[in-house]
Amino acid sequence: MAKKKSPKFYPGDDVKKPIKRTVVHNPTKLRASIAPGQILILLAGHFKGKRVVFIKQLASGLLLVAGPYGVNGVPIKRVNQRYVIATSEKVDVSKVDAAKFDDAYFKKPAKERFNKKSEEEFFKAGSEKKELPASYIEDNKKVDAALSAAISATPYLKEYMSTLFTLKSGDKPHEMKF
Repeated sequence: MAKKKSPKFYPGDDVKKPIKRTVVHNPTKLRASIAPGQILILLAGHFKGKRVVFIKQLASGLLLVAGPYGVNGVPIKRVNQRYVIATSEKVDVSKVDAAKFDDAYFKKPAKERFNKKSEEEFFKAGSEKKELPASYIEDNKKVDAALSAAISATPYLKEYMSTLFTLKSGDKPHEMKF
């Protein structure tokens, strides 16, 4: 057996050898029960209990959903698939133009950092109401129009979408078929 030859030079200080890290971004897999046009029930957040239509999956793995706003008050938004229940009901979303919606579309503008404000400006800043961009409202109306047409094609679907999902005492969600 050959012996390993010892190095001719030893550094005076211990030098850590950098570890090569290979970062691999694996895309999030879409749950098998979720498909474009599927009606989902939101489980958490401001709109919990509302039924929404799944439009597409974004690159980050989040789901792009819409109410539509005219039916149940839910705008176009991103949701993690952990916080939805998929139902068996589907809507045709082929006429919805969702090409412009990506993660950058929903990103908030960067805040200004460390501005010295007077006391009056500091207290005024909290009372201002944030306005939505006009482009966001227009995009929401376009998606609403396409979804509302598809929803109105199926009888009673508009009423179904507008009702909240609730559980009463004695209901067993693990035994329910959605």
